[in-house]
Formats: sequence, structure tokens, C-alpha cells
Amino acid sequence: MRTSINGITDGVVFTTPPSLPRGRHVLTREQVVAAQREKMLIAATELLAGEGHRGFGVREICSRAAVSRAAFYECFADKDACVNAAYDRFIAVFLERLAENQDATTWADCVGGFVTAYMRTLGSDLVAARAFQVEMDALGQPARQRRREAIGRLAGFVRDLRERRFPGSAPSVPMSAYIGAIYALRQIASDALDAAERPDLLALVPEISAWLTRMVEEPR
Repeated sequence: MRTSINGITDGVVFTTPPSLPRGRHVLTREQVVAAQREKMLIAATELLAGEGHRGFGVREICSRAAVSRAAFYECFADKDACVNAAYDRFIAVFLERLAENQDATTWADCVGGFVTAYMRTLGSDLVAARAFQVEMDALGQPARQRRREAIGRLAGFVRDLRERRFPGSAPSVPMSAYIGAIYALRQIASDALDAAERPDLLALVPEISAWLTRMVEEPR
């Protein structure tokens, strides 16, 4: 497992909370719990990326986040619940970033913009990307179901974007074509993340964009 890149990029998917003050303070209980929860999400993400699913447990999450086991179980039922919550945050941020700057004037440029935003988002936090693009599936069937749902949301985003920006341009392209395109994009990105410590994801954009555009063309 890689360990040289072992910390999330602050402010992309997660934001490291300030250290909690010792002794008496004015923070509410809700603020304390929220800060501890964020620290645990960060710890679980970093451990998943660096050690793989089998390489850590609740004890390691608590140690890395500097919280007690009681604090952990106040927020999560078990390790997988913590990792799943981190993954849900990752997908939510992903969709927010993909929705930005979608102002291309042609469908091909629109696909290129989407692929660029996808790769740039992954590259902005390689630890989170590696955790949730490469290692997440090892959590078993529930994690794979989450992945399928996320891919469905991304495919729906692309289809809906096309219908809004270019109405009537591809009425007979099935949803399965968009899903297949997202699966292909995800797998290529995942392989790049798995093969190199600091992959040049943006270098993949031109070629991928060209054939992804063809994958969702109107059948002739």
C-alpha cells in the first residue's frame, strides 16, 4: 500500500476542524460532536487509501482522529458506517463540482468539460480519490450498491444536462449508454490512480472525451 501521500487535501471533500480547546470552553455539544465526526471521516478516508479496508478498524480511526471510542460510537455504528458516510460526502462534493461551469456550446465540448471536471476533482484530493475510486469496493456488497447508485446519479446528471442544454438532440439514447460511459470513465480513472502515486489525470481527457462522446451518440 502507498503511504507517501497519506493526508487528504484540506477544504476539498473534508475540512480539518480546529483543535478543540482543553478545559472549559464556549462550544456547544453539537459543535464538539460535529468537529469529532469530521475528524473521524478524514481519518477513515486516509486509512482506507493508505491501508486498504482490511488494514484498519475502529481503534485505528479513533487513534488517527484523536477521539475516544465512545465519541466514535456516538456518531457511527461501526467502521463501515463511518467509511460509507465519508463516501457519501465524496459523491456529494463530486456532483457539486461537476455542476460548475457547464456552459459549452456543443455536445462534444460539454462531454469534454464534464470529463475535465471529473478528472480535476479527483486530482484535487488524491487520497480521497484513491480511497473511494480504488479501495471502496472491498467493503462488500453494500459498498458496491452505493457505487452503483453513485454511477446512476452521475449518468443521470449527464443525460439531464444534455436535455437541458441541447433539447431533442438524442431522444433515443438509452440510459444504459450513459451508465456505460460513466463506468468506463470511472474505471480508467481508477486504474490510473492505482498505477501511479501522482497520475496525470488531465492528460487522459482528450482521448477519453472523444470516444465517450461517441458512446452516447444518437443511433443511426
